[in-house]
Amino acid sequence: MRRNQRKHPVTIISHRGASGHRPEHTLASYELGARHGGDFIEIDLVSTSDGHLIARHENEIGHTTDVAGRPEFADRRTTRTVDGREVTGWFAEDFTLAEIKTLRAVERVPDLRPDNAAHDGRYEIPTMAEIIELAKRLTAELRRPVGVYPETKHPAYHAAAGLALEPPLIALLRETGLAGPEPEVPVFLQSFEADSLRGLAELELPLVQLMHGGAAFDPVATPEGLAEVAGYAQAIGPDKARIIPRDKENDLVEPTSLVADAHAAGLLVHPYTFRSENAHLPASLRSGDDPTANGDFAAEYEAFFELGVDGVFTDHSRHAFLAREIFFGE
Repeated sequence: MRRNQRKHPVTIISHRGASGHRPEHTLASYELGARHGGDFIEIDLVSTSDGHLIARHENEIGHTTDVAGRPEFADRRTTRTVDGREVTGWFAEDFTLAEIKTLRAVERVPDLRPDNAAHDGRYEIPTMAEIIELAKRLTAELRRPVGVYPETKHPAYHAAAGLALEPPLIALLRETGLAGPEPEVPVFLQSFEADSLRGLAELELPLVQLMHGGAAFDPVATPEGLAEVAGYAQAIGPDKARIIPRDKENDLVEPTSLVADAHAAGLLVHPYTFRSENAHLPASLRSGDDPTANGDFAAEYEAFFELGVDGVFTDHSRHAFLAREIFFGE
């Protein structure tokens, strides 16, 4: 499918904000992602011990906050089993919101993104309520919709701990005018766990079934599986390697039929995650040997735009915006 044949351009989902330019899951990152052209603020939600929803990549917060350097919280370090995996560190569910608010964000991958690390210690950990307020403010200021795209992170784990994510999320979205068919700003709700999505269906908002990468065969990725997903969700969020795999040399190979199959089932397709650094790009699209330098990111976007994806999760919203402008421009 060549450029200009599609009626609507691809939706840009700012993955954890402008996480290629600021420490992820901070208000500064979210705002920059929107100002760089992002249509949605993408959020990973976990819970505090007192039931508040906050934005962190994982409920283990040792790699994304300065908690490891806080002697007053040294005794909170522990080991938990999260979704079958043993994890050691500091966990959001062991902290009240007031305690979380004393922490500051740090860059999760400082070796790859040293410029981000220069911002370590500047930003608070945001709540979902604060992110919604930001989205509304940016929608008014930029005079275009800036939506929210929250993920319930490890929802079964949280429910087992007595901190189910769905009830406070439902309540908050209703209180802030973001429920129903015409929310104040656009909303997608995403999860890897279908039960969590089913628990959010009462909000009458589009639901996104996330799909892990790596498996050679996944029943969800078959036409039959996609038809089942379409019974409770409106979109899928697959690892982008499920759409265009890579070979042993880390180059793109022939696409799968996933986009066409999902569209045939009536589902939108929002693959994750596009990143501009050489370290993440296909080998033939890299520029030089510096893993932190940007390569030919536009060519990767174009390959996926050609296949008709409906949205992209990206750490570099500005790059996705520019690639979209070029591909869909007159």
